[in-house]
Amino acid sequence: MSLPRYRCNCGGVLDAEVSSSSQQLDNTPDAATGSASWQRLFDERASRLATWPSRRGNALLDASGVWRYRELVLPLPERFVVSRPEGNTGLYPVGTANCGSDRPGHRQIGLYAGLEDFFLKHEGENPTGSFKDRGMTVGITMANLLGAKAVACASTGNTSASLASYAAQAGMRSIVFLPAGSVAPGKLAQSLAYGATTIQVRGDFDDAMRLVEQVCDELSIYLLNSLNPFRIEGQKAIAFELLQQLDWDAPDWLVLPAGNLGNTSAIGKALQQAYRLSLIGRIPRIASIQAAGANPFYRSFMSSFASREVVEPHTVASAIKIGNPVSYARARHVIEMSDGVVEEVSDEEILAAKGVIDRAGIGCEPASAATLAGVHKLVARGIIKGNDRVVGVLTGNLLKDSVTGIAQEIGSVVVEPHIDAVRAVLS
Repeated sequence: MSLPRYRCNCGGVLDAEVSSSSQQLDNTPDAATGSASWQRLFDERASRLATWPSRRGNALLDASGVWRYRELVLPLPERFVVSRPEGNTGLYPVGTANCGSDRPGHRQIGLYAGLEDFFLKHEGENPTGSFKDRGMTVGITMANLLGAKAVACASTGNTSASLASYAAQAGMRSIVFLPAGSVAPGKLAQSLAYGATTIQVRGDFDDAMRLVEQVCDELSIYLLNSLNPFRIEGQKAIAFELLQQLDWDAPDWLVLPAGNLGNTSAIGKALQQAYRLSLIGRIPRIASIQAAGANPFYRSFMSSFASREVVEPHTVASAIKIGNPVSYARARHVIEMSDGVVEEVSDEEILAAKGVIDRAGIGCEPASAATLAGVHKLVARGIIKGNDRVVGVLTGNLLKDSVTGIAQEIGSVVVEPHIDAVRAVLS
């Protein structure tokens, strides 16, 4: 395999662009055909999910919540695609007005946020429990197309779990670099179970990221961090799928956690694509939420991006514990393009929001709860209005970190095997 390139001569990261000619593969519509044809195409493909795992036609591609939008992501023949399939995650109405009376637990989220029309898109329902699977299916597919024998990444846990799973499916060796002592046990267990060579680095994520770039350059290993532009292309499908779930009626705001800024970049790029194709009539404002202890993007935003900030990260939200985000320039463009905002929330605010999500029966890992914490704060400040239509993204499953923010001693009582003992507890 020839060594791929990930960075521009200027040191910035590269983008992948789908050409206008490739958007017309398989007689699919182009922008001039109008939004109705694109919507009809994607809706027809989504309807075939019920017939999976049929092997007729492009059944695997249509069943995936990424490859269903392949003309806008990466048009490739099915034989190259490595998919589980991913996507098809829930979009939960949790606002005080749009949540049904049969879900009072979900309505508590809307009350906490102060929003009438509020949805949570739960990417923790992907195969390995996080949104990373959307980017990884495209990244591993490109590795497969290029004939790679080994793939690698630096990770705070979710990327490594996803990479190890998809690489195992494709028969590739996976190598993951993790900041020692900073990865939740559930995430580490996934990487080990899927057979990854796991290297723990004495340092933080940024140290691991520098090291994996050097290793991949020297040993010609395919790098699959969000530095890889094809990862970003897969993550765009989060936006395409939630827009489809909303019948292509774009919300006023889209709010998400921000660490390495890959999702901010990907979702913003997807929204621009959808707008150009007239799939949506307006681009939502983007709100990227950082932990106060890992807030370089927030600091840059507060100076109107006069300088790029770097911090030494400290936060309980390990998935966004990143001090020097790779996708800074792309994410800055998204915030400016969408008239968006960047906000910070404390660990206490993150854990309070996580408790609300968990007790509603939805659940998430701590970094995901930054979304609700950020919404709560932005509504209180009047930046998001109480009657705005808002979609928040939850990025990871509760079981990714089943310790942080969960009182282990509550609700787990040991009793003698007698009814009187149970009565004493329940009274």
